[in-house]
Amino acid sequence: MDNRTNLDDYLAGLGIAGADETDAPPPAPEPGAGPVAVPDPAAQDPREVLERFLQGLTARIDPGLAVSVREGEGALEVDMTGESAARLAGRDGRTLGAIEVLAYTVLAKQAGRTDLRVRVDVGGFRKRQADTLRKLAERLAVQVAKSGEPHELQPMPAADRRVLHLALQDHPDVTTESVGEGAARRLVIKPRR
Repeated sequence: MDNRTNLDDYLAGLGIAGADETDAPPPAPEPGAGPVAVPDPAAQDPREVLERFLQGLTARIDPGLAVSVREGEGALEVDMTGESAARLAGRDGRTLGAIEVLAYTVLAKQAGRTDLRVRVDVGGFRKRQADTLRKLAERLAVQVAKSGEPHELQPMPAADRRVLHLALQDHPDVTTESVGEGAARRLVIKPRR
């Protein structure tokens, strides 16, 4: 059994073309089939592309999951709900992060939209995580304001750093800054001078 073919079939079933699609010549049209229409990525609605991909993905993972996509501020926001939706988040939201990366890649490739972020929430995981981060930000802001010393957090994903930045952007006593590169990028809360 050829694993490559199986992977290509699986990815095609999810709405993702094969990895070496650009290297392969386009398939020859069948005799008498007429001209082959190539879909224009810009003409595809990003919401529909994202919803179609995620419905295909969830149907293979857990058919009991429902997907809804709505447009938010500079992003497409996805809610996945169902009896076992919370399990899909994975450990520390890693599975959820991987789904977001795949969804963004599909959106960029099929709809030609690299300007839209994709935020996926399953079973309210992201909402609970954001609430926890906002509470942490407030606690640390009080600590930094009292001590006058900056506090550097552990490396975290951009979405989590953004929640902290937004939570403290109007705080009268502290300011925030992201430092570091790549996966080591972290947030520093500093006293406002």
